[in-house]
Amino acid sequence: QVQLVESGGGLVQAGGSLRLACVTSGSISSINTMGWFRQPPGKQRDLVAILTRTGSTSYADSVKGRFTISRDNAKNTVYLQMNSLKPEDTAVYYCYATSFAGVLTPYWGQGTQVTVSS
Repeated sequence: QVQLVESGGGLVQAGGSLRLACVTSGSISSINTMGWFRQPPGKQRDLVAILTRTGSTSYADSVKGRFTISRDNAKNTVYLQMNSLKPEDTAVYYCYATSFAGVLTPYWGQGTQVTVSS
């Protein structure tokens, strides 16, 4: 089992920055991939950024050059640094992880709201 707890959401003006954090606990050694998804009001949940166990990253086209995913292994935390925020970045942001212990299992955090005002 893996537990994910997000923090760092809030209200920010367009052009501003926020940093989301996702603290992991439980079977951390089994984690393969971590990432962030987001779900705007009335829309589906989409991938924002992924960070693999080997350190490779991948981003949605809409956030490339503005968002950065990183991790601090000593703190068991994954971050999403969001710069140059736009109103269309408004969404609930979810931390995501996959773990492998014989079976590949996905895990989700509870979500944190990010609101960008124009």
